[in-house]
Amino acid sequence: MIINLIKRITIPINMPLIWQDLILTIPRIVCGILLSVSFSAPKFGLPWSPVDNNLGLFEVAFWFPNDVAEYGGVFAIFPGFFAWMGAFSEAVGGIFLLLGFQTRLFSFLIICTMLVAMFLQQFQSGMWNMLPAMGFLWVGIFYVITGSGRFGLDYLICKKYTK
Repeated sequence: MIINLIKRITIPINMPLIWQDLILTIPRIVCGILLSVSFSAPKFGLPWSPVDNNLGLFEVAFWFPNDVAEYGGVFAIFPGFFAWMGAFSEAVGGIFLLLGFQTRLFSFLIICTMLVAMFLQQFQSGMWNMLPAMGFLWVGIFYVITGSGRFGLDYLICKKYTK
């Protein structure tokens, strides 16, 4: 039963023609790079993050849990956990999305993170500030349905083990 569930989560849907899969791979790769490099780097306080405020590495890394605690509710009770889960889903989820490995699982985590970012972090600032999270949300919804396609590690793994 568990094996069948893992297969259903992992086996991607392939388009009828190879060029269609190639075109549908582009958003997965671009969003994976953007999530892992541009959006998660400031949350971890990495040196290439766009935060330029003369703070040390560890001082920069602690702004995000404080930001998450301001959401209230369960986020105020466990801000460190939710901050690191959000940063994890963006950083590791972005890398796995880029590689097409366990695409549906990490797309689901990205969807959850982007819903929190849209409605708890950016909603008060207006629609314009919600657009990046909305873009990643739509990409996550697409890949949670289709999987990685032909150009991902999921396809290669399933091709090897389903024969």
